[in-house]
Amino acid sequence: MENRDIFDCIDVNLQPAFDHPLLKGHNVQMKPSSFPLGLDIESLTRHGVSQVQPPIIECPMGTIPILRNHRKNHIARQSIDDVSGTNNQQEEAGIEYRDDDIYGTQAIINVYEPKVKKDSKDLSAAGLNINNGPQGGQADTIGAGYSVSPSLSGDGFARFHVAWDEGVQNKSCYDLKCPGFVQISNTFGLGGRLQPVSVYNGPQYVINILIFKDADTKNWWLIYGEEKKPIGYWPNDLFTYMKDKGNYAFWGGHVSGPLVEKRGPTASTDSPQIGSGHFASEGYGKAAFTKNIKLVDGNNNLVNPREKKAKAGTTSSSKYTVDGYEIDKDGMHTYYGGPGDLA
Repeated sequence: MENRDIFDCIDVNLQPAFDHPLLKGHNVQMKPSSFPLGLDIESLTRHGVSQVQPPIIECPMGTIPILRNHRKNHIARQSIDDVSGTNNQQEEAGIEYRDDDIYGTQAIINVYEPKVKKDSKDLSAAGLNINNGPQGGQADTIGAGYSVSPSLSGDGFARFHVAWDEGVQNKSCYDLKCPGFVQISNTFGLGGRLQPVSVYNGPQYVINILIFKDADTKNWWLIYGEEKKPIGYWPNDLFTYMKDKGNYAFWGGHVSGPLVEKRGPTASTDSPQIGSGHFASEGYGKAAFTKNIKLVDGNNNLVNPREKKAKAGTTSSSKYTVDGYEIDKDGMHTYYGGPGDLA
C-alpha cells in the first residue's frame, strides 16, 4: 500500500481463526442471515460529516487480506494484553451502559489521531464494545474502533482494529493476530490506516460501526460504513458468557499504558490524549464525539438506549471530560476527550 503496509491474500478457509481449538470444523458464514430491523440507511452527509476510507485491498474472491507486520516482526503475534493488560493503568471517557439485554449496537465514531509517545507501550483508542461476565471477574468482550499504538503498529497513525476477550480462558486478542475472529471481506484490511482523519477546527471524519448477534447462527457480526459492509464475525462458540447476549456496553475513548513508579504510589505518567486532545466542552469540530448510538434488542430491532441504564463520565476529570450528553430520536450522543498528561 502507499504507506508501506503489506497485506497478504490468504484463503478464507485457512485464516488464523481456524487454529482455535473451539473452531475446528467450523463452516464459514459468508454473510449475515439478516440485519437488525430499523437500520439507519440515511447518508452521513445529513450529519455534516464524511466517512473515513479504510484501505481497499484487492484480494481475489475466496481470500482475505491479512496485514503483514513488517515493521516489527517481534510483535507480529503479540497479544494486546502487552499493551492493555491487567498490569497497565487504564482510563476512559465516554458512556457506560449496564444491566440490560444487549444483542448489538451501532454508533458513529469521530476519528482523530491522538498523540501517543513513540517510545512507549501506551495506547489511545476510541470505539465501542459489548461484554458479559461475572462481576469482578474476566468477562467475554467484543469491540471495534480505531487506535494509535506505536508499540503495536510501529507508527502514530490511527488504524482500524477489532478486539475481543475470552473470559474463561482469560485471553485477549485483536484483528487476526491470533485465532478467533473470522473475516469474510476480501477487500477490508484490519489494522489498516484510516485516512483522512479529523482536523481540529476543520473537516470532521467518522467511522460507522455496527455489531450485532445473528438471529439464526448466533454469531456476532461486525458491519462497517454507510454501505453496511460485512467484515466478519466472532463465532458464538468462542464465548461462555456472551453465547446469548451482552449486559454491558461502552462507547467513547480509552487509554492504557504501563504502570510506573512516580515518587510513591504507583501511577502512570504521560497519559496519552483521547480524541482530539481537547476537552469535551469545546464542542463540535474541536472535541471528539460519538453519536447516533442505538442498541439491538431481543426482537432484532434497533432501539434507543434506556436513559436510566446509561452513564456518561470519565475516570480522570483532570485529564479527560465528557459533555453534551443527550438522547433524542436519532439515538444517544456525547462529546469526550482531553489532553491527558500532555497538556
